[in-house]
Amino acid sequence: MQPLTHWPLQARRALVGVFTDIDDTLTTEGAITPEALQALADLKAAGLMVIPITGRPIGWCEPFMTPGRNAAWPVDAMVAENGAVAFARNPHPGQPVVKRYQQDAATRSAHQLRMRDIAALVAAQVPGVALSRDSAGRETDIAFDYAEFARHTPETVAQVLAVLQRAGMHTAVSSIHIHGCFGDFNKWQGANWIVRELWGRDLTQELDRWVFVGDSGNDQVMFQHFAHSVGVANIARFVPQLTHLPRYVARSERGAGFAEVAGAVLQSRLQGPGTSA
Repeated sequence: MQPLTHWPLQARRALVGVFTDIDDTLTTEGAITPEALQALADLKAAGLMVIPITGRPIGWCEPFMTPGRNAAWPVDAMVAENGAVAFARNPHPGQPVVKRYQQDAATRSAHQLRMRDIAALVAAQVPGVALSRDSAGRETDIAFDYAEFARHTPETVAQVLAVLQRAGMHTAVSSIHIHGCFGDFNKWQGANWIVRELWGRDLTQELDRWVFVGDSGNDQVMFQHFAHSVGVANIARFVPQLTHLPRYVARSERGAGFAEVAGAVLQSRLQGPGTSA
């Protein structure tokens, strides 16, 4: 990982969009910081597409995507549950956001029944591990708390992952939750889907024009694919567990780190083509 200051000015100037993780990337102590929220607004004002992509449930995301609410974030879409479902802005101002799924209703219903049984299996086989507190808002995956309100060891995390994988689930670990789903969903697949859904574009053909910002295990598939990827400084605690690291790393942690990345992007638009970083 190189310092963020090594990110070439010309590469930053060519960006058209920003994907970002939410927990411990935009948020600090569970809430988005004022400087991170302002950074989102500044990126949008500069004409960039901005899309948070998270392991959080779609129900958790709804207040941040509802027009007219004080909590609404200035973003184009919010992809939830590690890529399986999203809210997107309605093209007509003031209208409700549109919810989009990658699976049909019948498939989702069948998977929800199976996930209910698997949650009971985890409870029986790994005592002390509980579903995440935001589980009521989940529709396409299952999540267990290991570091948001609970504090579980890496060995316990591995036990939960083993139960989920034996049940045939795809798994991921964020900075706070252990995730399992039926369907080959991850943030990279979800990013490709939402760009295609909203703009009819092929993300793989313009990866040099997007940046991804993240901090943990379920972000490494994005670090692997994006030409421009940045970790906020708190990624340091996950580095020993990651196969794919971001190309650059911010000096600051969490929301301050995201604001630092946004500042680097916006700075490139203020400097002329002949200047250097």
